[in-house]
Amino acid sequence: MNNLFYKLKALRKQLIIWLFDHSQRIYTSLFKNHESWNISKDELLNLPEPTFGRHLGEFLDKNNFELIPKVERHDCYHVLCGYSTKVEDEIALQCLCYGNGKRSPYLYGAIILGIAILPDYYLYYYKSYKTGKKANPFHHFDYEKLLNVSIRDFREAIFPKSELCNLNIITS
Repeated sequence: MNNLFYKLKALRKQLIIWLFDHSQRIYTSLFKNHESWNISKDELLNLPEPTFGRHLGEFLDKNNFELIPKVERHDCYHVLCGYSTKVEDEIALQCLCYGNGKRSPYLYGAIILGIAILPDYYLYYYKSYKTGKKANPFHHFDYEKLLNVSIRDFREAIFPKSELCNLNIITS
């Protein structure tokens, strides 16, 4: 019975990944009209070590990603908040952003479907939402202009120390 539970959970996660992959392209083409950054992962990796941009490059490199044109900010949220790219972390990150005041059709869809399909993580999602509520607003920043900022200073300006510990972000 336990084996069946884990297989069904894996299938539910695969469904969410499929939904993310297909909905992202549609959402970007319909709702994202601004210019992309035109910055490569290699350019980010050449920035100085303590910068936010360098950490973004390392995140992309670790996950074998390039920035997705017009939605670069999403990967910035991962780096700023310390969330991985696991399905449950993607949904938790959306909950954190909702708690922080971000509103978009994609965010609503990700949260609603994520909670409906993976309710096993509800407490994690709720904790992430509360973390977003406690943080200073960050969802509205022009992250391209913040690539040379110290990641430590940036995180400390956004999150109370107690939340930095909860997010497994070390600032010392």
